[in-house]
Amino acid sequence: METLMLLSAEEAALRREKVQRLMRDRGIDGILVNDNANLFYFTGRVYAGFAYIPAEGSGLWLVRRPVELEGDGVAYIHRPEDIPSRLAEAGIAMPRKLGLEADIMPYTTVCRLMEVFKPAETDNCTPLIRMARSVKTPFEAELMRQSGIKHEQVYRKVPGLYRTGMTDHELQVEIERLSRLEGCLGVFRISGQSMELFMGNILCGKNADVPTPYDFAMGGRGLDPSLPVGASGDEIRRGTTVMVDLNGDFTGYMTDMTRVFSVGDLPQLALDAHQCSIDICRMFEKQALPGVEAKELYHAAADMAEERGLSRYFMGHRQHAGFVGHGLGIEINEWPVIAPRSRDVLAAGNMIALEPKFVIPEVGAVGIENTYHITPDGAVALTGAPEEIVALL
Repeated sequence: METLMLLSAEEAALRREKVQRLMRDRGIDGILVNDNANLFYFTGRVYAGFAYIPAEGSGLWLVRRPVELEGDGVAYIHRPEDIPSRLAEAGIAMPRKLGLEADIMPYTTVCRLMEVFKPAETDNCTPLIRMARSVKTPFEAELMRQSGIKHEQVYRKVPGLYRTGMTDHELQVEIERLSRLEGCLGVFRISGQSMELFMGNILCGKNADVPTPYDFAMGGRGLDPSLPVGASGDEIRRGTTVMVDLNGDFTGYMTDMTRVFSVGDLPQLALDAHQCSIDICRMFEKQALPGVEAKELYHAAADMAEERGLSRYFMGHRQHAGFVGHGLGIEINEWPVIAPRSRDVLAAGNMIALEPKFVIPEVGAVGIENTYHITPDGAVALTGAPEEIVALL
């Protein structure tokens, strides 16, 4: 038999109580979640089933699979209709106001649970959990620090993988192989249904200027219309850049890092834009303090690009991304979002990937991305690979 709860009692309580405070503020009696990322957040593992979190007290872990998990609060179910009896057995009252993951739970599941619980009121608990998850505990921050170390080790070895005549896809496969051998779990968790990606993005030359339907900072044609983003299969040409933007999920908590490599000499415009990206990151490290509005940081970055005559290339060329940074952790797109109309306010414990990037037509993408830990003294980078453009040839 294996214990279901992989978090320490103290860590599990810290996470649960953050959500419970937000629940009580909205008058929610209990929430029921079954999204993998949220189950992992509350227990430290992914399982098939639900987690029920009351506004007060411990949670109840409603498991369908795998069998033979045990521990305090574990109750097995075959179907959602079993949940009320399991709550009763645990001495937990049925909620009058029930919170469901309305942003991500399938409609049919919501309808079925509404019939099972028959609550007087329902609410969307997704924003509450996203808010709680946006502020990392010290334990979560340490897991991300460990991912950042491994992530950096992979990027430092990228130049040794390049061979003349390689395609962008061939180079990506080699980087992914190295990353997996270094311990990357290979999982790229993204919240929502509108974004898809494998382990990350390699953009070379003019392919960086190809728009994509996804809300990513950079695009790319991809290898097939079924996944129209990223490497195109074209040969890497002289006088172009190679942007490497692969996730660093080594612990269940991801870091995000972008670095740029080149084949041959680059025009001054590309070099200037890359330096602007580095300078924006230095600004962010000083100004990204708890209590600062996220939109202020976006405008500060955009102003720096405009002052240097780079606005037309900032966060894309043919198609521009509407943000310059995003929270991350269990998923790559968490809160807060560094965007011009963001209502988010930074807090100590936020983890933010800042990615001020530029696309130079015919040359490719330039700019860096670092994962930062927001502290009372500023933003501390967890991703430390060299930031200058590194020549592959």
